[in-house]
Amino acid sequence: EHGLEDVMMDFYGGSYDVLLCTTIIESGLDVPTANTLIVFDADRLGLSQMYQLRGRVGRSNRQAYAYFTVRPDKMLTEVAEQRLTAIREFTEFGAGFRVAMRDLEIRGAGNILGPEQHGHLATVGYDMYCKLIEETLREVQGVKSVQKPLETRVELKVDAYLPDDYVKDERQRMEMYKRIASISTQEDRNDIEEELLDRFGQHPPVVDTLLDIAQLRALANRLGVMIILKKGKDLTMRVDKRYAPNGDLMLRAMQDTDGRLRITTGAAEAILLKDIPGSDADMLREGVEVLKKLVVRLAKLEEEKKAAEEAEKAETNA
Repeated sequence: EHGLEDVMMDFYGGSYDVLLCTTIIESGLDVPTANTLIVFDADRLGLSQMYQLRGRVGRSNRQAYAYFTVRPDKMLTEVAEQRLTAIREFTEFGAGFRVAMRDLEIRGAGNILGPEQHGHLATVGYDMYCKLIEETLREVQGVKSVQKPLETRVELKVDAYLPDDYVKDERQRMEMYKRIASISTQEDRNDIEEELLDRFGQHPPVVDTLLDIAQLRALANRLGVMIILKKGKDLTMRVDKRYAPNGDLMLRAMQDTDGRLRITTGAAEAILLKDIPGSDADMLREGVEVLKKLVVRLAKLEEEKKAAEEAEKAETNA
């Protein structure tokens, strides 16, 4: 009879097409050829467990799928529904931190200022520790919390990652993922591209796509966009009105995009980039170029409006 190690080696080598196993598969097993994962009774698992399980597929450059199933006649608890919703929402690169924070929200963080709290500052990092302390103190003091920053998601079917043979060290790869995810300006992107070239050589096209995604997220976030989708030949950017810039200034800024952009109004406001030929990757690149111009124009109009308001205020006081 084959032992567990023999079975895994046979599966890794392609002798079997299907592996039926327990959640032990979450424990760091790396099978690059595996492209489909089906989890039964997913409502019984924790959020971190589901995230680790999902990471067992998609470990190469091939498209992968993860299905988390529940029994159709079973009544799910509120916590189970929250976990399944979270694992469905957080799919883009850098989502691990957001999954951890959502898990913290669902399970509760304990009493960070009291004796019941366990753990070490090094576990969460100094910056996060200070942020948690600050938020908790504001809550204890009854200070109204500030609005949470908008999180923009990009849902396009593109290959975007740092290949193992390009950035070979896993720690360096995670460091670069974090750096890329923090891109907010063209200057940030230029700096990272120069660093990649200097440290690892000329980067492949999938890294360009990764940089495009990060830059598009940053640009769209500036416009109050919460999610970016492809619909036919259009790039649809759904707007959260709480974070959207001044509507009049936005319309004026859009006049400089040669009619490429339109705004849909109503309950689900969105910005549309119309009629983009080519693949999702082409749509991604076009979105970056158009939004760069829009954001620059919008910033200029906002500066002019602010200057005019300050001049009017000074004249009134005089």
